[in-house]
Amino acid sequence: MPLRRNLVFLLLILSCAALPLRARVLRVEITTRTDVLAGQAFGNAGPYERIVGKIYFSVATGNPHNARIVDLSNAVNLQNGEVEFSADFIAVRPKNAQKGNGSLLLEVPNRGHGGILRMFDGGDGDLAKDAGDSWFLRNGFTLVTLGWQWDASGADALGLYAPIAKDHGRTITGLLRGDLMLSRPMVEIPLGHLIIGNIGGTEYPVAAPEDPRNTLSVRASRNAPRTILPRSDWQFAQTVDGKLVPSNRHIHLNFGFQPGQIYEYVYVVADPVVAGLGFAAVRDFASYAKNAKDAVTPASRVYGEGISQNGRYLRDFLYEGFNADEQGKMALDGVLAHVAGAGRGSFNYRFAQPSRDAQPTSSVFFPTDIFPFTDLPETDPVTGQTGGLLDRAAAEKVVPKIFFSNTSYEYWGRAAALIHVTADGKQDAPLSPNVRVYHFTGLQHFTGPFPPARGAGDLLGQQPESPLPVRYFWRAMLANMDAWVRSGSAPPESSYPKLSDGTLIPFKNYALPTLPGVGNPNEANEAFHLDFGPHWTDGILSLEPPKVGEAFPVLVPQVDGDGNERDGVRLPEISVPLASYISWNLRDPSIGAANQRVSFEASFLPFRKTAAEREESGDPRKSIAERYAGREDYLARFTKALDELVRQHWILPEDRPALLHHAELDWSLLAAK
Repeated sequence: MPLRRNLVFLLLILSCAALPLRARVLRVEITTRTDVLAGQAFGNAGPYERIVGKIYFSVATGNPHNARIVDLSNAVNLQNGEVEFSADFIAVRPKNAQKGNGSLLLEVPNRGHGGILRMFDGGDGDLAKDAGDSWFLRNGFTLVTLGWQWDASGADALGLYAPIAKDHGRTITGLLRGDLMLSRPMVEIPLGHLIIGNIGGTEYPVAAPEDPRNTLSVRASRNAPRTILPRSDWQFAQTVDGKLVPSNRHIHLNFGFQPGQIYEYVYVVADPVVAGLGFAAVRDFASYAKNAKDAVTPASRVYGEGISQNGRYLRDFLYEGFNADEQGKMALDGVLAHVAGAGRGSFNYRFAQPSRDAQPTSSVFFPTDIFPFTDLPETDPVTGQTGGLLDRAAAEKVVPKIFFSNTSYEYWGRAAALIHVTADGKQDAPLSPNVRVYHFTGLQHFTGPFPPARGAGDLLGQQPESPLPVRYFWRAMLANMDAWVRSGSAPPESSYPKLSDGTLIPFKNYALPTLPGVGNPNEANEAFHLDFGPHWTDGILSLEPPKVGEAFPVLVPQVDGDGNERDGVRLPEISVPLASYISWNLRDPSIGAANQRVSFEASFLPFRKTAAEREESGDPRKSIAERYAGREDYLARFTKALDELVRQHWILPEDRPALLHHAELDWSLLAAK
């Protein structure tokens, strides 16, 4: 960040005390308000209700806490120094707020769709028929899922309704870029972020279809050279009723898009949305819930929760300085950012693309994994730049309690090691006392199916997915966060791979045993020094694709003789194993690029049942029969490992029976004769 912007930021903060106090939530419109499961009581919290509606906000352009919202002063609805916008929300709260526990979980929904309640309780996400085991409700929490993404796709997506920007009445134009790797041939592709077969963000239509700056290229992998396709081979069009017609949201390639190749397009766009208002929405709702006497969801404490895209959103929210509301008060008391890796994202830029991430074969070279990565200040050895994720929050004394949690996948697919090592990759970095870093060993980006099975479509890998569940970690994390904020009861200490003890190593030193029928990846995702043009650190990207400079070090967790990672928070399935849970999964040959990794997935590789089977197959790992005397021996060891996790507060006592039952299922599936 240029020195000038930091000086302006500090001067604005110092002037904040002179600003009048203003309520930033203008009004709340309620569309529906229904009793959950016909008024059923949930423990001491009693009956719950589900509220759906829209929240209307206003922000002052002159307030220093809004100064970093890109294009705010160019908003077309700017009036009297104020910009209004709105966001969809869904709330689940005790009907009698006094019976709740006072803690509100503010869910940042993934591409407009919430799912954390289903994660916690296992029932319906909308509580229409089934509340699962109702752990979240029985413990008196309130949940609010708040729209923040301007281009969230789908009729039921929770959206942000923000103004566009103009330059003194003149249309603002720029360049936008997208990319993808398909799993099947297609003649046409939609513009927008295509992720797991769906549009995660609609992004922008093409504004000037014949502009010579519009390009389409193809390459074999992330770092391979691009081949520019002749303009005569493609056009902005789609097939309708058998006829090719112009379209500002599709690209037609005459000879078709092929699987296993990265296609990248750049095109001219117009009328940028003031997307950074999505940060203001979360900030100002949290402040409203804690301070407004008439809040629809009153709370004493607010915890921001985000998974994947939304974990990156919360990292960027903190970095950009949005945890101080317009009066300088703390907005989020706690942050649970899960599987974000080292990333932030395209959330507060002109022509922002909030759905874009950083996958092995798509969303490459976007402003996602960018310096700084660590919570405390670090120095980039290439540029000399110094900074930390929490610098602005620390300057205003609004650093929340934070959990940064990742699975094994993020160390390979999301450069996760950079959040706890120095930028030169040579030392373990210190952590803030308000931060915990957790590595959930053997898990993948999202929980795979049980019994284990291979993915499908764009996620078809060569091996079955890792089925290890994250639910029980999530329940313990929320309980631990609540205790930490509420009473100062410290959560488990950080647990992650370290350079100092050899559990974190350069990619080239990764020592997976040679397993029959299992290929090895030849790379892991890097973070690069990127240059999007002279004003990109001010939120304006003018160079697409960007100039790509030197990569930051690539570090991954080291494995044991079974191929399981040696560090981190290890479920009994890892410490008392029946299988290897490998941090990556290669693409199936049928979808192309078989030497590259599938997005989001790890691999499940069970041990052979007997020594004879092991020897016949050439598997170097001990068989199940060589490890355990039998079912009772295995279950006894599993129970001991599980009880240690419960003692250390990684797992809640009430979840012990469910995990023991899962151990019995594992044995029946993998070891029973």
